[in-house]
Amino acid sequence: MTRIAIIGAGIIGSAIAYELSLLDGLNITLIDEKSPASGSTGAALGVLMGIISHKTKGRGWKLRQSSLQRYETLIPELEGLTGNPIPVNRQGILMLCFNDDFRDRWESLAKLRASQGYLLEIWTKNDLLKRCPQIQNERVIGAIYSPQDRQIDPTILTQSLVTAAAKNGVNCQFGVKVQNIVPIASDASNNGQSYQLQTTQESLTVDWLIIAAGLGSTSLITPLKPIVKMQPVLGQALQIKLNHPLGEANFQPVITGEDVHIVPIKNDEYWIGATVEFPDQMGQVVPELELLEQVKQQAIALCPLLREGTVIKTWLGKRPRPDGEPAPIIKELPDYPHILLATGHYRNGVLLAPATALMIRDKIKNS
Repeated sequence: MTRIAIIGAGIIGSAIAYELSLLDGLNITLIDEKSPASGSTGAALGVLMGIISHKTKGRGWKLRQSSLQRYETLIPELEGLTGNPIPVNRQGILMLCFNDDFRDRWESLAKLRASQGYLLEIWTKNDLLKRCPQIQNERVIGAIYSPQDRQIDPTILTQSLVTAAAKNGVNCQFGVKVQNIVPIASDASNNGQSYQLQTTQESLTVDWLIIAAGLGSTSLITPLKPIVKMQPVLGQALQIKLNHPLGEANFQPVITGEDVHIVPIKNDEYWIGATVEFPDQMGQVVPELELLEQVKQQAIALCPLLREGTVIKTWLGKRPRPDGEPAPIIKELPDYPHILLATGHYRNGVLLAPATALMIRDKIKNS
């Protein structure tokens, strides 16, 4: 049996654990010092901006396309295995436009997406008011509607991935901290391709180690002296309860404008977010309540009916942003064969989790 350990049970690590659990001949351990989805995953809004993204080629688009395709099979697969429903908004994403040249900018992308089998609709202001009358802002001059993009509850999805992985034989250890990673070289030829993990619970020897611990990845790999740096970017969000749905009850897409998301969830409730707060010169990032209030007011400026709502919850999380290289980091750790990094997804962890998991699976499967 090939022994594999995955550190980190956020959306990335949990997706990797599940995809690997579908392969034969693997002994898999998933480790997290906290509970699943308790880090940046738990603060995510789960908006999957794939088709509506301006990524059109290279790794950026390939990852998005791979994830979109996998999500269509993954959700029913997990629901069938766990018996638990996973909330998915299949009514698309609506991006509001504020500049006069928006049509020229989007027509070429819509044409490209059509050639790839996806639909993007370019709406005039009249189209928008007819379909989404809750949008009342003079600056909005039109919109782009992507009916095939999705929004998923990231916490429930992660919990389902963990449950399904455990059903498939993955050993899940939560509340367990990895204290040290020690390369083991039985001879000069294998160049340290086995590793001993010293945890608060046991010592574990593995053939492959996957580090998917978000910002916690840095402290794990620093003793191994890699050149990988990440910074925390904090995001705050809030949940609003209304007495009625916004606009048409039977048409509730995610609405986004100027980087503010209005996300329908259930029972006339909506998530609003998220802030983007960078660390100070000392590397610290502290939540600023006035920035969360600013995001709320921006959402109200787009959809005045939100003013009638009651804030029933606020939350925050720190997202891992690579410093000096593109997000995300999916690669083998230099000089350490069989240590794979799957981290630094910044604001696209939920979107890119399936594609990341498939890349890690294929790397191990084909080695």
